[in-house]
Amino acid sequence: MTPADRGPGEETPSGLKFQVLAESLRRRIADGEWEPGAKLPTEKDLSSASGLSLTTVRRALDELADQGLVRRRQGSGTFVSARAASLGNSTLTVGLLVPSTTQYYPRVISGIEAALSAGGARMVLSCYRYQAEEEDEDIASLLAAGVDGLLLVPTLTGIADPAARARELNDLGVPAVFIERRVVDSGPRDRSEYVRTDHEAGAYEAIEHLSRLGHRRIGLVCRFPNPTGIWIARGYEASMAELGLEPAEPYLAEAGRWSQERADEAVAHLQRAGVSAALVFGDREGAWLEGAARRAGLRIPDDLALVAYDDESADVAEIPLTAVSPPKYELGRLAAEILMRRLRATEPTPIHQVSLRPRIVVRSSCGGAERKHR
Repeated sequence: MTPADRGPGEETPSGLKFQVLAESLRRRIADGEWEPGAKLPTEKDLSSASGLSLTTVRRALDELADQGLVRRRQGSGTFVSARAASLGNSTLTVGLLVPSTTQYYPRVISGIEAALSAGGARMVLSCYRYQAEEEDEDIASLLAAGVDGLLLVPTLTGIADPAARARELNDLGVPAVFIERRVVDSGPRDRSEYVRTDHEAGAYEAIEHLSRLGHRRIGLVCRFPNPTGIWIARGYEASMAELGLEPAEPYLAEAGRWSQERADEAVAHLQRAGVSAALVFGDREGAWLEGAARRAGLRIPDDLALVAYDDESADVAEIPLTAVSPPKYELGRLAAEILMRRLRATEPTPIHQVSLRPRIVVRSSCGGAERKHR
C-alpha cells in the first residue's frame, strides 16, 4: 500500500505520516478548497481531524511552507500563498515502464497516451527489453525525472519472491498501477493496484468455441515460462474440466526457442496426443504450426483446428487464425485513468484490481461447421 492509499491517521511508518498529511493538504489546496490568501485550519484542528500529533501536523505545514505553498504568520496562523494558484493547472507527469515497445504493447501505449492527453498529463516512457537487471535502473531514472506516478509492467514471474517485489514497487514513494501483471496465488494479501487481461477467461473462450464446433480432444501449445502463459495454461486446465473435456499433455516451449523444427515437434506432439484442435499462444507460433501441419500432411482446419492467443498478426497468417484478442487499448486507457484519479484525489480512494475479459475473433483456422466428436 502506498502512502496515497492511506488516510492521514491510518497506520503509517512514523517517518511518512507528515508527508501523507502534507500531500493531502496540497491536493485540497490544488482543488480550490482554500483559495490563495485563505487561512488553513489551526494546527489543533488539523490534529483532531487527522488523528495525528501536533508535532506531525507542524512538520507537514513546514513542508508546505518550504515548497512556497503556504505562509506561516506567528500568532496569526497558516495562509495559502499566491504561488498555490498554479497548483490547479499543474501538469502531471506519469512514468511508464514496459518490457517492449513492439508487438503487444503499442496498443496499450496508445490507450495510455489517449487517457493522459485527455487528462492534461504527460508521459515519460522507459523500456527494459525483458532484461530484469535493467528494470530497477529504468524505474530509478523515471523517479529521478520527477514523475508523479508510475504505470508498470514489471517482472513478477521467475523471481524468488514475487510478493516481496510487488510490495517493493508499491513503496517507491509515488502511486503505481501495474498493467498486465499480478502476483500469482497472492490471494487477499495483494494490495497492488492493477489492470490486467483475464487470460484464464481468454483460454475458456477459445476452448468453449472449439467445443461448440464438436472438438472433444483439444491440445495446448504454450510459451512457458511466461507471465501470460502461466494464466493461459491454468485457464486451459480449468476450461477442459468445466466443459467435461479430456485434456492432453500441453506442449510447452520458451518463446525464443521457436523454429521450424520446434513447430514440427509440436505438431508431432499433438498428433501423438490424438487431438483434433489446439489453443496456441501466440500468433507467431500459430503461423509456425500451420506450416508444420502442412508438412505433416494435415489440413487446417479439417484435420487440425487452431485458435491463436494475442491477435497481433493472426489475420495475416497463411490461413487466417481465429484468435483470442485481449483488450490492449482499453487496458492502457483504464490504467492511466485510475492512476490520474489517484494522483488528483483529495481523499483516500479504493484500490483498483481490474480484470478485463478478452474476446474471440473467428477466422478460417477453425472452420464453422459442426464436427463429429473425436
